[in-house]
Amino acid sequence: MVTASKRSSLSEPWERDNPKKKSRTSKPLGAAAKASAKRAAKKAGRPYPNMIDNMNAARKSKAGKS
Repeated sequence: MVTASKRSSLSEPWERDNPKKKSRTSKPLGAAAKASAKRAAKKAGRPYPNMIDNMNAARKSKAGKS
């Protein structure tokens, strides 16, 4: 049986509950992350980045800082 927390980690971003306001604050994407999101959108044939492009760019830039 899949628990609620396990289920939320497996579902799509638009199906998940919003994160707690206290635990995480959003920050604007940096210049490199914006460029990465724009490249991903262009590669996919879109005129501008969507939410998934932005999320992937933010995750990549966050991983690079560690």
